[in-house]
Amino acid sequence: MKMSILFSLCIFAFPGFSQGRVVGVDEAGFAECNEFFYGETPPEGFTESFHVKICQQYNKEPRFATLYSTEDKTPLYSAFKYTKAAQMGEESWLVEPQIDDPGNDLEEMVHEAVAVGSVNNLGANQALTTDYVDSGYERGQLNPSSLNEDDFQLATYTLTNAVPMTPSLSKSWHKDVEDIVEQALAPHCKNEARLYLVAGAVPSSLRVKDKVSIPEFLWLAACCDAPEVWSVGFLKRPSGENSIEDLSVEELEKQLPSGAHLFKSNCGGGSQSQEKMEAILQTINQIQSEEPIVQTPAGRVGWHRDEQRAQEKPGEGSLLKRVAGIVAAPFTKLLRLVGYVLVEVVRYTCYFLWYIVKQLSNTAMGGLYSLWNGVMSYGKEISIVLVNIPRDVAKVAANIVMGFVRIFQNTLSLIYRIISVPIGLFLHIMVFPLDTLCAIPIVLKDIAAGVGGTCSLIVDATAAMMSGFYYIATHLGKKFVPKLSSDD
Repeated sequence: MKMSILFSLCIFAFPGFSQGRVVGVDEAGFAECNEFFYGETPPEGFTESFHVKICQQYNKEPRFATLYSTEDKTPLYSAFKYTKAAQMGEESWLVEPQIDDPGNDLEEMVHEAVAVGSVNNLGANQALTTDYVDSGYERGQLNPSSLNEDDFQLATYTLTNAVPMTPSLSKSWHKDVEDIVEQALAPHCKNEARLYLVAGAVPSSLRVKDKVSIPEFLWLAACCDAPEVWSVGFLKRPSGENSIEDLSVEELEKQLPSGAHLFKSNCGGGSQSQEKMEAILQTINQIQSEEPIVQTPAGRVGWHRDEQRAQEKPGEGSLLKRVAGIVAAPFTKLLRLVGYVLVEVVRYTCYFLWYIVKQLSNTAMGGLYSLWNGVMSYGKEISIVLVNIPRDVAKVAANIVMGFVRIFQNTLSLIYRIISVPIGLFLHIMVFPLDTLCAIPIVLKDIAAGVGGTCSLIVDATAAMMSGFYYIATHLGKKFVPKLSSDD
């Protein structure tokens, strides 16, 4: 599905407004935000369907680029160019309405309180400020605001540029990144050279409030396009809050998802100046040993532990520091490795104990749940019985009343039948004379009709008999008279 949505960010505490454009899948790279990548080529290997490319803008100008995971609700990386460090400004966090509701009319980033009533499914695809409340985690910026100034700084206060960090990790991460960039990387990337930075986080299965993924580790990759191109990578694990590991970009890519490729042509790769890299790494080692870094008038990097060390002769102090740094580096890394191993052992021991406690708690909760279900079932049955008692009593009372009604009805029926026999006999006796008198005319009429019928029958019989005799006589006469005449 084609997505080409312009987001605007309205920062209420500051003038102007900030925008974030979600780049369509059919657009090359991050569109106008490709300028924040070395060779205008974004990192490769991040190709999941839930990865969203955002060109973060402020006052209609691109400020940095972000690849956001709507599944983990965190950014995978933010890419930017180092401009100039500045004091952190006032925080004003906002959300992207159209990540959750692409058809929404709000084209500008707004505060979460404004979006609540006007954005459908708010928080379905992105983290919200409420996800961090009372969680023990802060909104840690991948692109630190302190490495930006003016409009670039204001544009970093978006939740699409933040991952969950503990307060101590957030403080340590931002301090390490600021110190490394300002004191180790930027001084070696001058004379119109541009320092490209990509800061990212690898999501883990652990989540804040079952929603926002907690980073497994944080990483930073730097590339300078000076005539002597160089690059370097850094990795910081939550278990080692007080340290950050420096490594090559190729080694860093092996720690990232399979196929990850951060810079075009590896940003110098194997052709990097060994002397340049040694100077950068030496500076980084000095930073990690917590010794402040200062800039000498000549632009070279130097360090001091206290005011007396600052008064040493420049040449003598510089040589001693270099030798001390080279000698101490292996021991420092060994101590860091031992510390890391111990921390990991403690961490996995804690995970194991936590797993045991979790299983025991699950078993206990299962037993309590079964007990609770039994109590609830017993209570339910008792309640049903208690509720049915009044109904059963009412049924019994109704049956008793109906029994009495039937008895009364049958009694009345019996009394009626007993009384109706003599009354019926009396009425028949009283009516008999009247019926007898009324029947005499009818009987006489029937007798007269019988007598008349008898007489008529006798007359008819006599007439029939006479007719028969006449017929016989006539027939005999016709038969015998002619024969006598012929004999004569």
